[in-house]
Amino acid sequence: MLILIVLGVKGCLDARKNRALTDYSRNVTQIVDETAQTSKGFFGKLADPGSLSVTEFVAEVNADRSAMDNYATRVDGLDAPGDMAHAQSALELVYELRSAAMGEIADQMSTALGDVGSEKAIATIAARMQRLFASDVVYAAAVRPQIDRVLADSGIEGNDVPESVFVPEGTKWLEESAVSAALSLVSDATGAATPGVHGLGLAGASVNGTELSEGTPVSVAAEETPEVEVTVENQGESTENGVTVTVTVNGGGTLQQDISSIAAGEVQSVTIPLTPAPQGEVALEVEVETVPGERVSTNNEASYTVDFE
Repeated sequence: MLILIVLGVKGCLDARKNRALTDYSRNVTQIVDETAQTSKGFFGKLADPGSLSVTEFVAEVNADRSAMDNYATRVDGLDAPGDMAHAQSALELVYELRSAAMGEIADQMSTALGDVGSEKAIATIAARMQRLFASDVVYAAAVRPQIDRVLADSGIEGNDVPESVFVPEGTKWLEESAVSAALSLVSDATGAATPGVHGLGLAGASVNGTELSEGTPVSVAAEETPEVEVTVENQGESTENGVTVTVTVNGGGTLQQDISSIAAGEVQSVTIPLTPAPQGEVALEVEVETVPGERVSTNNEASYTVDFE
């Protein structure tokens, strides 16, 4: 009878332990799944803001920050069974990193979408993206394997926790250039210009190092792939984002490249390969597309005659 009582008590304790482990795994999975939806929404807005205004975009990023704060609070409140102590500590670190990073990203977003201090704000956002990426590494290396191992050791099947990758597309979003290019789409989506004078100017163009001049034909060796280097000057008072430069050969197809950002008074260059390579004498039309608020565009384009020998 004593043996039966001991076995019965042990069975009850094991069942209680397994229920606790299963409940813990289920709660972690729910938080991870909700985090994935927040990630999808946040990076989806960055990749394609659609018609969101700057104000609307900032408001949605703040909503994502609030969601991440909520996840971090829920993680801190999880009742982790004894065997899950190490996994729980690592999970808390993951969500501390995510919550803090999203908080700072949200704090910097308005400045990053403006003119004054935008470059520094964008650099800060890119740095916080690295923290989000680090949280993915900690989860993959320390959280998920430990939880799944404890479940397996207890004979619990079908309750493994899912992967949690908050930063998609590898390390793309860790680069300042990627963040800057993405945020320039938010400005483009509004179609509105910031106050002040806006204006771009075509400061010069060359083909394989040979300077081009309107009205004066030039000859260029056709032994290698021709590349047109176009220099653009921001002659206005505001930083311009997402500046498009186009080159047209003999009125045919248009080739283009974008400059992610040009600060007021600065000069940036972009290189556009001519493919397929033209032959003989051709007319090159180079144009810098206007930006919102730009009133004078006569100095945004030029025509050149180039003889590819």
